[in-house]
Amino acid sequence: MQPRHPRPVALITGAGKRVGATIARTLHDAGYDLALHCRRSVAEAEALAAECARQRPGSTLVLQADLAHHDAPAALVDTLLAHYGRLDALVNNASAFFPTPVGSASVAQWNELFASNAQAPFFLAQAATPALRTARGAIVNLVDIYAERALADHPIYCMAKAALAAMTRALALDLAPEVRVNGVAPGAVLWPSDGKPYADQQALLARTPLERAGAPEDVAGAVLWLLRDAPFVTGQILRIDGGRSVTI
Repeated sequence: MQPRHPRPVALITGAGKRVGATIARTLHDAGYDLALHCRRSVAEAEALAAECARQRPGSTLVLQADLAHHDAPAALVDTLLAHYGRLDALVNNASAFFPTPVGSASVAQWNELFASNAQAPFFLAQAATPALRTARGAIVNLVDIYAERALADHPIYCMAKAALAAMTRALALDLAPEVRVNGVAPGAVLWPSDGKPYADQQALLARTPLERAGAPEDVAGAVLWLLRDAPFVTGQILRIDGGRSVTI
């Protein structure tokens, strides 16, 4: 391991685009150096790394991996530590999302949804724990309102996110007092890029007390707060949903 890096380092999974990229920019602006994980979005992650490097040279590292592979989480953390020598924050953002209606769901779909939403976050946290303990760092998991409330035709996704919510609470207990572990459960901040789970998005927003969609920046701000500004908060899942969770 190299000598201790002078700035805090955050590993963000699924950081190439959408909410993950916004989280990365927000943490970078707050003074974190970054390890940007991607699976397929290599070009987007490299463009984001170049953008951050223009602001602060040497502040980004792109790591490509399929986290479903059993050895990928540990290898990812090892590569990061070899480069930076420290890890202060882990943001488990990468997630698969697609419908699996009862009657047509497959084992392959089960494996894909659980791999990205539960298996990878756990084994990344496990691999990162020694470095996070040294840094007295923190983990933030991107959970979902549907870990608690069912979404029609998405039973496996709901189950996988429920596992992630349970993991958040369990690791908060097991990694204390050195490492804090929390979650963020976003509401409607970005519609799925490959289709939407609702036939009428406006009807969904009408059922949201704030009567509008949020923005990726809302989620990123919550992640930053939990990582940097909430030293007495652990085992919590913060809902960033415009109040939707009180109406469904």
